[in-house]
Amino acid sequence: MKKRIGMLTPSSNTVLEPVTSAMLHGIADVSAHFSRFKVTELTLTSKAASQFAIEPMLEAAYELADAKVDVIAYNGTSGGWVGFENDIRLCEKIKEETGIPATTSVLALNERFKAYNVKKFGIVSPAEKQIVERIIGNYAKLDLQCEASVCLGVTDNYACALIDEAAVKRMVREIAVPGVEAITTFGTNLWAAHLVEELERELDILILDTISVVVWQCLKMLDISPTAVTGWGRLFDREY
Repeated sequence: MKKRIGMLTPSSNTVLEPVTSAMLHGIADVSAHFSRFKVTELTLTSKAASQFAIEPMLEAAYELADAKVDVIAYNGTSGGWVGFENDIRLCEKIKEETGIPATTSVLALNERFKAYNVKKFGIVSPAEKQIVERIIGNYAKLDLQCEASVCLGVTDNYACALIDEAAVKRMVREIAVPGVEAITTFGTNLWAAHLVEELERELDILILDTISVVVWQCLKMLDISPTAVTGWGRLFDREY
């Protein structure tokens, strides 16, 4: 029976749709479907924060529900700085309003940190320093310590997709320092997921991309083995 994954997509994101579709390409009877809501700015202003209010995201979820999707995922990382509880409330509201189970990139990442018993991590982010500091602070509340971080200071979400492959590789290598148990490429408009397998071989460290983790989580929620995804890193080598 065909299974459908619905993805809530920030409007200025041009990466997550092709990457998600590429990951799922080899899996029979699974398809991804996308619904957008307005997001253009990556800052800590009240205007930027309002982009991640539950109401517009819920409207996008209603449209995915019209397509009879089996799971809905917010393929975005704002929960990292707005607060994990915002993502939890969003998922609860989607389930309450549509009857469809939901997850997010950040909640999926948190589950993978727990599954791999990660206590010390590194973060690569296209965002500005203040956002990354907020993310690090929120993880500290979960007793997860950031050992190394690097960011580029991008405030225009669309521009995140313009960061070239060489820059992403350089940032990952920069924070692959002793003590870091896993690295997260934190941003779903960052061309990073396709580099994970190569960088893991080179650096011998687990890399958790925020598009990859939510695809992994959606497959598990559909009772489909994530190991069906190949060529995208160690994450997909195990089912738990």
